[in-house]
Amino acid sequence: MRARSPLAPPPIIEALTQSEGVSLVGRVLLTLPYWWSALSKLGHLDAALAEAEHLGLEPAPLIVAATLIVQAFGSLAVITGKGAWLGAGALGVFTALATLIAHPFWSLADPLERFHALNTFLEHIGLIGGFMLAAALLTRPADRR
Repeated sequence: MRARSPLAPPPIIEALTQSEGVSLVGRVLLTLPYWWSALSKLGHLDAALAEAEHLGLEPAPLIVAATLIVQAFGSLAVITGKGAWLGAGALGVFTALATLIAHPFWSLADPLERFHALNTFLEHIGLIGGFMLAAALLTRPADRR
């Protein structure tokens, strides 16, 4: 009998990490900022258009429509696992572009503003990593997940 590694998770943690329910909750939480944003933009189209215009994104109606499509369908793909690689990839690319546009920490003179913008920038990079993991895990055969 092999000795259990001291770094191995306890059986309850191992069971949780293998649970489809935990995986589903994780996918819902990973995509929360995106599907919530899509719903919010749908409910407040005037604010969504103003945000796009404020960021210099034109034509604003086309940008908002594309954003809604990527956020809603990308989230749905990751949550359901159907076309997850495509949804995760779309949300990852969207996040990279949006982060570069909306959080240019390198251009801020005020140290406190730069500090906060850098932290937000890095949080978004972390989300991209989460989408990379989701795509990798959800495209594996079921017996290897």
